[in-house]
Amino acid sequence: MTATAFITHRDCHLHDMGSYHPESPARLTAISDHLIAQGIDAYFTYHDAPLASFEQLLRVHPPSHLERIKRTAPESGIAHLDPDTAMCPHTWSAALRSAGAGCLAVDLVMTHEVQNAFCAVRPPGHHAERANAMGFCFFNNIAVAAAHALEAHGLERVAIIDFDVHHGNGTEDIFKGDERVLMCSIFQHPFYPYSGADNQAANMCNIPLPAGSGGEEFRGAVTDCWLPRLHEFKPQMVFVSAGFDAHYEDDMGSMKLFEKDYAWVTQQVKEVAERHAGKRVVSMLEGGYVLSALARSVAAHLRVLADI
Repeated sequence: MTATAFITHRDCHLHDMGSYHPESPARLTAISDHLIAQGIDAYFTYHDAPLASFEQLLRVHPPSHLERIKRTAPESGIAHLDPDTAMCPHTWSAALRSAGAGCLAVDLVMTHEVQNAFCAVRPPGHHAERANAMGFCFFNNIAVAAAHALEAHGLERVAIIDFDVHHGNGTEDIFKGDERVLMCSIFQHPFYPYSGADNQAANMCNIPLPAGSGGEEFRGAVTDCWLPRLHEFKPQMVFVSAGFDAHYEDDMGSMKLFEKDYAWVTQQVKEVAERHAGKRVVSMLEGGYVLSALARSVAAHLRVLADI
């Protein structure tokens, strides 16, 4: 059995919010080019992301949210949902593919075709709230995937790990108070979207870190806070909102992580999954906007997932 599935789709390259926008199609090209250049692309099984069904999306979003996004989709040009979040004619299909990728990943892992999966998709998802698109995100991809594991595959407990430099406010909005889900996150604070530090629900393990925090602070938060909660919770599948914009070179934020930190946290996630979840891990791309740092960080993440 191949350890790792790599799930993407060419539609995800076609979503384009303008040449100025940091969440660009070049992000996926940089990742794939680097994996080829490093000679590790041959270690994965490749799958085209399907379109998410409305049934899958409606587990975490109301019909009005889907209708608003579909109604906003332009026939030409760019249409804005907010100053940061815009649609081109290809965005609707790209967003459906991005959400569908996570559901396929869950299916592949649950049927033992692979041990784990990485979804190289865009638009990202963790800022999309139950009824609000924002922060470059339309549907909450990781939430759709986690709900698919719970509802379609009957799992009772899943964990969501989020190490993006920004708080996954959308994921928290969808799952706060849901005892089936434990969310563990770190994020720069105070920083966009200015949430997550206060009034945490019992199933949230949010660790806000100040600007300038690096590997020592990050590893301390994981070791002291995340891991005890995860081992107590005993998740049956572990999901990762894999944002790489806390990298030292990424000027989207002001944190100082390196590839070795992403490799280390991926190893911690794998060990939790091996102990409690039958090795089941589904990782989905979130942020990361300096192309070289993004590509190197994803490669470090994938090397650990695939035991390369």
